[in-house]
Amino acid sequence: MGFLARLALSMSGVSTVVMIASLRHSYALAGAVSGASLATTLLTIPLLGRLVDRYGQSRVAVPAAVWSAGMSAALLVCLSLDAPTWTLFATNILSATAPNVGGMARARWAEIYDNDTDSMHVANSFEQVLDEVCFILGPILAVALATGVSPEAGRLAALALTLTGTVLFAAQRRTEPPVHPADPAGQKAPLRNRGLQVMMLVFLFTGSIFGSLEMVTVAFTDSLGHKPVAGTVLALQAIGSAVAGMLFGMVTVRGTSVTRFLTGVTAMAVLMLPLNLAGGLWSLAPLMFVAGMATSPTMITGMGLVQELIPRSQINEGMTLAVTSLLGGISLGGIVAGWAVERFGADSGYALPAAAAALAALVAVSGSAWLRREAAAHAPAGATAASVPEPVSLGQEA
Repeated sequence: MGFLARLALSMSGVSTVVMIASLRHSYALAGAVSGASLATTLLTIPLLGRLVDRYGQSRVAVPAAVWSAGMSAALLVCLSLDAPTWTLFATNILSATAPNVGGMARARWAEIYDNDTDSMHVANSFEQVLDEVCFILGPILAVALATGVSPEAGRLAALALTLTGTVLFAAQRRTEPPVHPADPAGQKAPLRNRGLQVMMLVFLFTGSIFGSLEMVTVAFTDSLGHKPVAGTVLALQAIGSAVAGMLFGMVTVRGTSVTRFLTGVTAMAVLMLPLNLAGGLWSLAPLMFVAGMATSPTMITGMGLVQELIPRSQINEGMTLAVTSLLGGISLGGIVAGWAVERFGADSGYALPAAAAALAALVAVSGSAWLRREAAAHAPAGATAASVPEPVSLGQEA
């Protein structure tokens, strides 16, 4: 059920850009309005995660989704009435309360498969593949609706999917995790957790890979005279990631989660390097597919590691902080890539995602001692990867 709300998240940004650019004839304004909402999301998502940990998923997610849908509808009304520009910023900023359904789904799996590493590996793999599918289909659907139906159709569809998907997800009360009371002796805030700090910095650079890759690919295909196929080329990276995620989910994991994460981040850095060899569209396409092959395994292991680093009573806040870092990195990567392409040209642009991946690997390796220490500190007594509970249907439970 959470798939619908996550699909909406992948549609929202691009549908807003196309809608405002079409109706107000300004890409600069469209980018500014969309960017302002993203910046606000970096503040609202962690706050919502903390509220979910304190009051429960359904009690927080549904009102947040209703508010988000209402403000999105207000944005559409302002555009239809040709309202002043400041109203577009105000309504889009206020709509940035869509809950992190992906994080809440992962929190449910952590409750269902308590202390079972093998089952959590399968569940996290499933969730990551769903994320990849959303980010393959979402932008394509948003652009198709905005250009084939009406400029507002893409954002209207995202509004409906956010509300419907969140309500249906929250209605699955049987799998909703209970609110875990905080440690009476006192718990440090997730932001003070050294292991989580390392993961957030790694995810910041990981998001920068995605943000710079998107911007550079659009500029590079445009320089080749093939700008309309930029979305297809970018989809190849997501397809490579989704394929790798499905295969990774079928593998029995070995070694500690920290070791697997370090391996994945390093592999991601290595697979980004060949993109610098692309000399044309036909060489770029397979290299994009290959570049995506390490993404899902790294994110699967990384999200699982975040779940290990923090107490269960703070899991939603911890997961949303990780997602916030990714979103911030995407924004940062896009900004830096846009400046670099303007200054140095699209031909040299693929050095940016490669550099971001190298920095992610460097931070992960440098902070590995903190990751191991915090993971060990929060490991439940008697935790084992060998115990396997009765199998649960992924599609039905989440």
